Amino acid sequence: MTQASFQRGSVQVYLGPKSGKYPDGNQVMVTGADTQVAFDMPMVAHALSGVFDAVDMVVLGHVHEDHLAGLGQCDTVPLWVHEGDLEAARSWDGMTRHFGYSADVLEVWHERMVREFHYQPRPHAIGYGDGHTWDLGGGVRVRAHHMPGHTTGHCVLVVEPEGVAFIGDIDLTGFGPYYGDATSSLAQFRHSLQAVRELDAQVWVTSHHRGVITDREVFETALQAFADKLDQRADKLLGMLQHQPQSLDALVAQRLVYPPGYEAAFVNDVERRMIEQHLHELLEAGQVQCVDPALGLFART
Repeated sequence: MTQASFQRGSVQVYLGPKSGKYPDGNQVMVTGADTQVAFDMPMVAHALSGVFDAVDMVVLGHVHEDHLAGLGQCDTVPLWVHEGDLEAARSWDGMTRHFGYSADVLEVWHERMVREFHYQPRPHAIGYGDGHTWDLGGGVRVRAHHMPGHTTGHCVLVVEPEGVAFIGDIDLTGFGPYYGDATSSLAQFRHSLQAVRELDAQVWVTSHHRGVITDREVFETALQAFADKLDQRADKLLGMLQHQPQSLDALVAQRLVYPPGYEAAFVNDVERRMIEQHLHELLEAGQVQCVDPALGLFART
């Protein structure tokens, strides 16, 4: 059997390459006296020989291609998904609404998801809600804490009594928070970044990049740097509007989130969605105004 990269009590963590750097992720397993559960199923699952032989169910913290990539290792066990992301797991139609990309982007993205992430709809996925608890036996429990923003259904899964929090795509990367899909929300992400601080946890496990953090001060510092990206993006957008009014198309072309020149099928749609949300915040705060509604031109106040 493959050696766990981290173990505490009932929890084992198998790190993907480069601490689960996208497109891979980190695999979390929790074993109680009666039940064994896997959190998410990233690509690294395909390399974990024997690890899933006794798995009784899979719980997804949220639905995105990289968190479904290893589900073929556990085809016959129940799959639990937060009700906010449930339809995205159940069908491609649900997934298209989840992403909200344009039709031509979705066509390209579907082909890549099948080829690289082994995507298949999961029509029998079971929904769960905020606070849902799974009793695994022997005093081991998993509790879902709904922390949306990345997706509508994004959850942090806390293993009790160990205090291990799988914080998913509150992943503390240098890229910062991602809220570029139709079901994403900048406002909800801000709230979740505060809520995750308040969890009763001693260990934090990310889907990507950081892996396992066992020191609260380190966690707090990394979380603050991650959260600061939101205000840094807002400041950058204000700078883009400093000298002359700009249309949304012009702002997308300049790139708020991704580096200039970075190209992928989904990038323009994602930039548009994230910029729109920042513009809404800045309009509400009175820092930006729409100077020409007919042309959709925005400027600093």
